[in-house]
Amino acid sequence: MPRITYIEHNGTEHTHDVAVGLTVMEGAVNNNVPGIDADCGGACACSTCHAYVSPDWVDKLPAREDMEEDMLDFAYEPNARSRLTCQVQVTAELDGLVLQLPEKQI
Repeated sequence: MPRITYIEHNGTEHTHDVAVGLTVMEGAVNNNVPGIDADCGGACACSTCHAYVSPDWVDKLPAREDMEEDMLDFAYEPNARSRLTCQVQVTAELDGLVLQLPEKQI
């Protein structure tokens, strides 16, 4: 199972095995990672699963689709590394993925 590291805004790290086929958001929610609220349950209808992808992983993820781009406009301080974790499907190739969580979710 791929291991994904979620880093809270305060620097606390949470590393978990996440099953292939789940989303990165589901991996956080299933493991009670603080900082991923996932209010819409993964429907890409909010921005409360926003995270910053570690710079060395940005180009390894599939490109953002239009709907994700639109929802990121509502995220707290989005930047070029921003992703909605509900839109990133876990694959074996994501083993070692590192995400930083924003100060807050809105």
